[in-house]
Amino acid sequence: MALSITHLFTKAKPGSAMVELKTLNLKVGHGIEGDINADPISPRQVLIVSYEDILNLSIKPGELRENIVVTGIEFDNFISGSLVTFESGAAIRLTFHCEPCKRIAHLVESLKSIQGKRGILGVVIKSGKIQVGSSFQVQANKFPALSENPYQRFLNFIIKIPTGKVVTYKQIIKGIGVDNSYLRVIPTYLKKTSAADYPLHRILDSKGHLIDYVNQQKNKLENEGVRVVFEANLLSNLNKISVDIKDYLWEDNTIYLK
Repeated sequence: MALSITHLFTKAKPGSAMVELKTLNLKVGHGIEGDINADPISPRQVLIVSYEDILNLSIKPGELRENIVVTGIEFDNFISGSLVTFESGAAIRLTFHCEPCKRIAHLVESLKSIQGKRGILGVVIKSGKIQVGSSFQVQANKFPALSENPYQRFLNFIIKIPTGKVVTYKQIIKGIGVDNSYLRVIPTYLKKTSAADYPLHRILDSKGHLIDYVNQQKNKLENEGVRVVFEANLLSNLNKISVDIKDYLWEDNTIYLK
């Protein structure tokens, strides 16, 4: 069966409906032009869904909040690490499956019934326009597969933070491709991760403050050349220790392009 695009969708802002289009402009280091999920460091810039899967589930195109609906793709190739290349030369690296969530619960009898069928997320690695009706090719195992487990993706992300740089909670959840609700989970991840094996001292909270339960964080950062400052809070009588984000924030827009 020929591999082709059947539907294209985008969403411009929170709360707005998916808009069906005939073409989409894919931009490397960005995602879909004009789409709410466009973000340089996110592994979930694009959601691709199999037309055969949604047909079997009696779900209309666009209802899973997908961007691209394709037909003819084989199950063995529709996996993390595959490379999807379109006629225009635009290309997407498939990262991991999109997890079923309460936003689509009304479409199915149970979220379990759609496990593995909500589509696969991806990152744009080559720019170009794609259009409904055009064909594409899929090559499996062109990239290392990303874990379906958010904690494992957390570990894979933080191990890359270079010496003398820091990241915040907000940057982490973007970089591992999880919902904002995971801000509450990051402290748990930190507490169960070995500081001997991973650079936990290079992680700050969402406001750029040092973290109380990361041992010797201030000393370790200063040893790496990071300037740590004290912030006096006269109202609470508590002092905060922070890092000037603009000087030391680690930003690598190529993290999923290689």
